[in-house]
Amino acid sequence: MRILLVEDNELIALGIIAGLRAHGLVVDGVGTAAQAEAALATLDADAMILDLGLPDEDGMRLLARLRAKGIALPILVLSARDGVADRVAGLRAGADDYLLKPFDLDELVARLHALQRRAGGRSVDVMEDGPLRLDPLRGEAWLDGQAVPLARRELALLAALMQARDRILSPEQLKDRLYDYSEEIESNALNVHIHHLRRKLGPEIVETVRGLGYRYGRAGA
Repeated sequence: MRILLVEDNELIALGIIAGLRAHGLVVDGVGTAAQAEAALATLDADAMILDLGLPDEDGMRLLARLRAKGIALPILVLSARDGVADRVAGLRAGADDYLLKPFDLDELVARLHALQRRAGGRSVDVMEDGPLRLDPLRGEAWLDGQAVPLARRELALLAALMQARDRILSPEQLKDRLYDYSEEIESNALNVHIHHLRRKLGPEIVETVRGLGYRYGRAGA
């Protein structure tokens, strides 16, 4: 899952980014409303975490403007504004969730996964296909009931493919799910991750569609 974090407090932002990355999420951080809008024009994010106390504009106005533009990206407001009126205003402006500071990191991660689950039309976090089960929240996978150890980016790659199901994802789309904009990506990095998934889950788990990209195949084959 790729997250856009909009938080102007550098210390808080660094802590959130480190914590989310430790849970296997890809995170891009910006500190102003203007930077957030610019990032949304280029990033293929799955959700946004929005602080309301931004230096160039109140986050509530940014939220309302994004919704007025028809941007349907799941948005979680993360704010110290703890009044009932503030929470109601945030939800009415278009927030999908509202979490108060200080917060528990595990709760934040769980809420982000819940947003992605609802956006994907799923009622539970665990994704299943035949002998394969994947729990993105816990970062665990099983094949034929046996746990399969997957590295963080292998889990992210598998989750992206399973969520897309029959849709073809380009290499660029998959890289967006594995790396944030600050990371240097080696030319063969994606191929390495795909190779590891095929070795662990079967050669047909990732189908190569020549000239277009990749899609989810079949586990255990």
